[in-house]
Amino acid sequence: GLLIAATHIELRSVGDVPLESVLHQQSRHGQALVASSVSDGAGWVLTDFHLHDGFSHFLLLDNGFTPRQAGRIAQRLVEIETYRVMALLAFPVAKDTGRLVSRAEDELADLMDGMGQSRSAEDDRAVLARLSRLAAEVERSVARTTFRFGAAGAYYRLVRQRIDDLREQRLPGFSPIGEFMDRRLVPAIDTCTSIARRQDDLSGRVARNSQLLRTRVDVEIERQNQELLAQMNRRAKIQLHLQETVEGLSVVAITYYASQLVNYVAKGAKDFIAPATPEVLTALSIPVIAGLVFMGLRRMRKLVGKEDGETHA
Repeated sequence: GLLIAATHIELRSVGDVPLESVLHQQSRHGQALVASSVSDGAGWVLTDFHLHDGFSHFLLLDNGFTPRQAGRIAQRLVEIETYRVMALLAFPVAKDTGRLVSRAEDELADLMDGMGQSRSAEDDRAVLARLSRLAAEVERSVARTTFRFGAAGAYYRLVRQRIDDLREQRLPGFSPIGEFMDRRLVPAIDTCTSIARRQDDLSGRVARNSQLLRTRVDVEIERQNQELLAQMNRRAKIQLHLQETVEGLSVVAITYYASQLVNYVAKGAKDFIAPATPEVLTALSIPVIAGLVFMGLRRMRKLVGKEDGETHA
């Protein structure tokens, strides 16, 4: 597997290694030591938090530790170093995410300017497509980094808890472990928290702007649908007028052909209808036939309208 942290702890008696001789030394890299008294003065912890041969080194001076105290302090030092490194795994992710968030914020501002300048539904749809792509990119980044940022906060809290368990006391002229973490680890954690907050805020802004733009597109589509329905209504009215015109012509045509049939019948039976003539009988039949045809078409139109009303209901 991958090596996360390697820690070397040297437990020495204060009689073998006097505290004063160590405090005046510096690490091999020229950095000042981090030193503090722990466990209410039962010993001292000294380190420089640098890697030497792949290990971070802690010198633990015994000034009255019990075996159980020494073991607990050694365990806490190992956990502090391990959790510190685990928390810092989020920092490179935060830097990469920060660049993505900055670029996405600039792009979102450009898209909002474009939305304000759009003059047609096509422009709105083009902006919406770009905004949807940006939203997918931001959400993918959120899904990829949420766990790491959350884990960094959890590991940092564990580091603070283990430092509190040491019950440190400051040595004059030297920084304790807690102060070192405040100076070096806290800014990294704050950066991760800030990037996570910016990313969540950007995700919310993209979602709100997407909803706003979708509303504009939906309103434009509804307007176009209303215009289409109005055109269909006008066409339906025109068709209705044409139908009424055709019905009137149909009355005339049916009356004409029916009257011709009456004329033919009257001519064939002229000996039986005398003194009436076929012409007179045909003339008399025309109003009757026209009235019957008109009433029949009107009744048929009412029945069709009633059936349509029942279907829509």
